[in-house]
Amino acid sequence: MRITSITSRLLGVDATPSFEGRQPRPGEPRTWEYLLTTVATDEGVDGHSMLWGVNREGRGLGHLVHDVFTGTLIGADPLAVEARWQELRDMTRGTYPLSDSIVALLDVAFWDIAGKVAGLPIVDLLGRYRSAVPAYASPSGGISFTIEGTVQEARAVRAAGFRGYKIWSTLGPRDDIPRLRAAREAVGPDYPLMADAGGRYRFTEAMEVGHVLDELGYQWFEEPISDYHIPLLARLAQELRTPILAGEKTTPLGYLPEYLRNGSVDIVRGDVLMKAGITGLRKLAILSELHGYDLEIHGTLTPLLDIANLHVSGAIRNSRYAEVFWEPFYRFGLKGDPLVPDVDGMLHVPTKPGLGVYLDWDWIDDHTLEAF
Repeated sequence: MRITSITSRLLGVDATPSFEGRQPRPGEPRTWEYLLTTVATDEGVDGHSMLWGVNREGRGLGHLVHDVFTGTLIGADPLAVEARWQELRDMTRGTYPLSDSIVALLDVAFWDIAGKVAGLPIVDLLGRYRSAVPAYASPSGGISFTIEGTVQEARAVRAAGFRGYKIWSTLGPRDDIPRLRAAREAVGPDYPLMADAGGRYRFTEAMEVGHVLDELGYQWFEEPISDYHIPLLARLAQELRTPILAGEKTTPLGYLPEYLRNGSVDIVRGDVLMKAGITGLRKLAILSELHGYDLEIHGTLTPLLDIANLHVSGAIRNSRYAEVFWEPFYRFGLKGDPLVPDVDGMLHVPTKPGLGVYLDWDWIDDHTLEAF
């Protein structure tokens, strides 16, 4: 089998539902740009993947993918996934930090092809461990940044059957601590809650909030400070009872081995987007397991990549949850809604070949801004 062409569409998705009544920040995009890429082969089997241009870089990513990377892939064998992954990684020395996401885009498409050729879902190519994963909900956006909104959403998430709820604690201790307390009061002492600071805190702020999380019994404290402050993360991990979840923004074969050696995390963070695809995330999951660490997989806000995440989740033991974004405007372009948990809060790994989902081509045609 050989790759005959690689084509992409730039999709425009309305971002305004995410504002939820708040005023958009200056320069905040009203339209999200997604790159939908198709890898075609000489045997008629296509692979699909997707990238999100959160800062209006969708068009730029498209040019980067097609000007730099795809030319060397025409005529190559997409089933040699590891060889393609290594070649793409070798090419990224001059394009970091966008490079790992481009490796991810193409790697996921190659795995989609491999699954379709084998007639198996990707999870079975990786080696299935489970068929469904407990799901927790991430917040919807504007409403969740108030005490009232946090309480409202936490109760709604629990009522919907999710196995947990994550709160974005990015406003600073003065505003975040009351929200964290209110959420715990709203859902009771035993319901799993998580806090995600997005790397926004200073060390002293993270320590202050972390002690409150210890008191409230949160499941983890995600990215409390910048992922690149490895020694300070280690200090937080040593001081706080709440597990430190970090490593989201680092490369899979770069910094993360140092996190594990230095005890800078209690739980490793990763996803197919920021960890260079299914291949990269799988390597990280194995690395983490061999060092005795759990790996929690991060949602990407990109439907096809979140499906790819789910396949990896189904193939590993050292991961507890799947992250699901609460509002449906984060899930688009697929027929049905495979990223919605069942009534027991379980997200089911697709069973059809490859990624195991069907693209909604009518929706895609209606939202295509440009083709590459």
